[in-house]
Amino acid sequence: MPDCDYCGATFDGEDAYLDHLAAEHEGELGSIDRRRVAERNPDDDGGIPLGPAILVGLLALAGGLVVYVTFLMGGSGGTAAASGLPDSGDQSVVSQVQTEESNGLEHREQGTDIDYERVPPTSGPHWGGTWESAGFYAEQPPLESLVHSLEHGAVVVYYDPAELTPEAEENLHGWANNQTGDWQSFIAVPHPEEDPESAYVLTAWTKRLTMDEYDEETVRAFVAEYIGRGPENPVR
Repeated sequence: MPDCDYCGATFDGEDAYLDHLAAEHEGELGSIDRRRVAERNPDDDGGIPLGPAILVGLLALAGGLVVYVTFLMGGSGGTAAASGLPDSGDQSVVSQVQTEESNGLEHREQGTDIDYERVPPTSGPHWGGTWESAGFYAEQPPLESLVHSLEHGAVVVYYDPAELTPEAEENLHGWANNQTGDWQSFIAVPHPEEDPESAYVLTAWTKRLTMDEYDEETVRAFVAEYIGRGPENPVR
């Protein structure tokens, strides 16, 4: 029969003793007794005691949920899911976007070579049978199918592989993983030119914005303003 080290009381068993410690000596317990009390199921209803390992696991799970929600809603280091995007982007960024005259929506047979006036293009003839889906691409897809993606409301970001930082690549992956709709996708691809003038070029249908260095807030503003608003089937 264990004797209480705090008051000398005697008990018939360990469970009764731990109940006594929790009820009568909560503020006096040493670290070992606090752990023993924490591992004891006070309801004694057959449930699983919440030992330190389980408690740590629950805390880690809760923290992970907070990080995930923050990621979806546009927290630091992540991206905004479609539902988390505002209706428009930061106007201090949007005001710097170039609006170009549309070169048309003509669909041509897949495999046809198309000579675009400006590279990367923001409109014009393109392959009608295929388009690129959301993703981060390490190799350059055909411009003819990327323009079709723009028509579908995609945002396509062209990056200079020589200037791509690990932080920028991670952020681009985040956008591509969260913006995957058929009519509001995010695509990151290498710049088709070997020595582009800018490290990053953000494009939407007839829209262009360049960045010498990667800036997440600029990307966020551009996406909020233009994704899902292509000429074929606007969904925002």
